[in-house]
Amino acid sequence: MQGFISMLMIVMLTLTATAKARKLYPVDEGAKDASFKAFRNKLIEAVKERNTPFILTILHPKIHLSFGGHSGVKDFLEMWKPDSPDSALWKELSTILSLGGTFSTSDGKRNFWAPYTFSTFPNDLDAYEYAPIVGANVRVRSQPNTTARIVTILSYDIVKATFLFHDNNREDDIPNWVKVIVPDGRNGYVASRYVRSAIDYRLGFERIRGQWLITPFIGGD
Repeated sequence: MQGFISMLMIVMLTLTATAKARKLYPVDEGAKDASFKAFRNKLIEAVKERNTPFILTILHPKIHLSFGGHSGVKDFLEMWKPDSPDSALWKELSTILSLGGTFSTSDGKRNFWAPYTFSTFPNDLDAYEYAPIVGANVRVRSQPNTTARIVTILSYDIVKATFLFHDNNREDDIPNWVKVIVPDGRNGYVASRYVRSAIDYRLGFERIRGQWLITPFIGGD
């Protein structure tokens, strides 16, 4: 009888953990609008080529850049330094553009928001506490290194992301790690390229007088 009760408790705990598991699958509505699709393709090529002049032509003159009052093209150049060899701009734009996005309408204006991790993140979850896994078959490891034991494997799950683990002595090809709590309650580490906060940097696009422009390029909340 005691064995049966123990087994029942295990089943109930498993079902509870499974019920709490939530997913955030990739979404990309960009191809639904032919003009936006063509524009984004040009933008992707410009990012690959680190084409600063093109980027400057698609920035809204009053582009919103931070919640601290930064805006406009001058602030953009000062913040991102696109012509600097070590500018973080190009990697950030490449990451955002690789993660799809969705259209929305606000005040009668149609916008496209990228990435999907921002535009489709559930409103009932705290983006400071939870973050989506942005890949399939992502390994969660017991320690922040690639040789550590695999705790579990996740695909597009939403996890509790507790803090970033930085190894300051790492080589460039060794990733940073995020400590997470997976849906069944276990702890582990995921390479940071497979976890993206919903309030990390995102792009908003709006078509103004026939031209798609970046209106906000912002992170945080």
